[in-house]
Amino acid sequence: MSEKIKYGLEFVIRSSPQLLYQYISTPSGLSEWFADNVNSRGEMFTFIWDDSEEGAKLISKKSGERVKFRWDADEEEGDDYYFEMRIQVDEITKDVSLMITDFAEEDEVEENKMLWDNMISNLKHVLGSV
Repeated sequence: MSEKIKYGLEFVIRSSPQLLYQYISTPSGLSEWFADNVNSRGEMFTFIWDDSEEGAKLISKKSGERVKFRWDADEEEGDDYYFEMRIQVDEITKDVSLMITDFAEEDEVEENKMLWDNMISNLKHVLGSV
């Protein structure tokens, strides 16, 4: 398997940081926009889409600010890949942004960015931030 490339995205979200954090850190929040259903047991999360299921471990979080997950498949391979969702508030304008850090194979980066665009569009719709 080839090396994955790290990439970052930034999305301006019209929402309070506290509300946004609930949607990126809780199973009920994540199942509103990220997956069809999300379950958790402690640090272990299960993301369900149609007929597929992926497990991920919550490897770090800072309340009200960020969450970082590692997919089980990457954990099993011994890879350090992860995806992180971090809330950033501009000190001057008070604009709220959701910063995404993720990894993908070189030939899949653009496709993955489009997938994040679609998912964040769903999140904005759920938040009424369209």
